[in-house]
Amino acid sequence: MGIVNASEMIAQAHAQGYAVAHFNTNNLEWTQAILRAAESQKAPVIIAASMGAIKYMGGTKMVADMVRDLYESMAITVPVAIHLDHGNLEMAYQAMNDGFTSVMFDGSDLPFEENLRETKALVAKAAELGVSVEAEVGSIGGVEDGIVGLGEIADKQQVVEMANTGIDMLAAGIGNIHGAYPENFAGLDLGALTEFEAATRHEMPFVLHGASGLPEDEIQTAITLGVAKININSQLQWAFHNALREFIVSDRDLEGTNYDPRKLLRSGVEAAQQAAEEMIQMLGSANKAQATLTNV
Repeated sequence: MGIVNASEMIAQAHAQGYAVAHFNTNNLEWTQAILRAAESQKAPVIIAASMGAIKYMGGTKMVADMVRDLYESMAITVPVAIHLDHGNLEMAYQAMNDGFTSVMFDGSDLPFEENLRETKALVAKAAELGVSVEAEVGSIGGVEDGIVGLGEIADKQQVVEMANTGIDMLAAGIGNIHGAYPENFAGLDLGALTEFEAATRHEMPFVLHGASGLPEDEIQTAITLGVAKININSQLQWAFHNALREFIVSDRDLEGTNYDPRKLLRSGVEAAQQAAEEMIQMLGSANKAQATLTNV
């Protein structure tokens, strides 16, 4: 089915009541693990890279070419979108020009009118290139310098105005955060999500960032309330780290040639793949790759 933009896979998920998994990649091995997971589950998938990961891996063209080359060499048959995660405006345009098929412009730290204006311009350019667009209102919380910040609740009117720009999906803050949730986390504000979905006439697919570590019932409820794309990063990192740590602590890295990075990292990569497969199943996107999607 090829490398595609995310618009049709997200629209189908929204219409049929499941969510597409968005997995962040960090290197070649992670990309392979995500592709194998999607292929094994016959699921559409979004492979994303943050600006930091893009810099680490060598730039937007490097990342786009890596995903495309692996897609071909691994004989992948499910639809895959190459997505920029939390990009600034400059990176969004660069990613589109370098082969990304989907971009998230995160203008949530800008004055809303500027965020809105720049998003509209980006949508127009993306339409020319066949690229899908995600925007954000109400910033997603996270951990910085050891301080936990709770995620914001987006303003309903801003949600409506952003939804009317022609974007394909919208990340609207409902108290969600990146990374590990604090023990006293009160849960997602599903009431706010209910209001956003009604205000956008049940037509806008929403994106849930920070899904790692959330209770399954909250995620499932969010899907029923219009979430059609769910972002997972930390959950794969935890699985990778735990498996690799166990491998080293047990001294298996000292056996034979297990110091070889291809052998040393294998347990972590396999654990990340398993975590991705389990998330795909939980989101309901397994065996949903059969839809006709347009290659780009």
